[in-house]
Amino acid sequence: MFDIRKLQEQIIFDAVKNHSDSDTAKEIVYGIDPSAVREENAHWVKSTMGRMENKFDHEQVKQIRMNCQCGYGMDEKLALVKELMSGASNLEEFANSEQARAAGLFCEDGTLYLQFTFCPCPMVADVDKFETNTWCQCTTGYSQVLFEKAFGCKVDVELLKSIKMGDERCLMKILPSGPIWE
Repeated sequence: MFDIRKLQEQIIFDAVKNHSDSDTAKEIVYGIDPSAVREENAHWVKSTMGRMENKFDHEQVKQIRMNCQCGYGMDEKLALVKELMSGASNLEEFANSEQARAAGLFCEDGTLYLQFTFCPCPMVADVDKFETNTWCQCTTGYSQVLFEKAFGCKVDVELLKSIKMGDERCLMKILPSGPIWE
């Protein structure tokens, strides 16, 4: 059976290890006493993010979490983005279709945005609210990978709002750094 918790533990462990070392990764993912009783997901998420925030500065935490994206459903989302691209010649056309809007895309003043009206992460279903956006940075990493694959250029993604931070929606700004349509 698919265990999202084990997947998240491994992804976070690998991301922290790649940024520092195995001992630090083990401490962040499992705490000081890894033999302690397994925490509920909501508590584990908050305590793991707290340990990460205490160990690294804000920018390092963001980079680590951006590398934690699970890739779930990436092929389907990539196919959708490429389909939307095939019927467009610029960002406005790309984000203006009914299908694009249904997927949460929109363009405003030449800038592309992606929004969700619900939190898609099953790991935080029982989390009422986060004090920081650390956990949510994985979605910026996911979106960055998705749009870089689709657009064929570097893409910066900025998290502007998060439902789990108390906002009414999750909102990201998608900033391609090169030409997409030629």
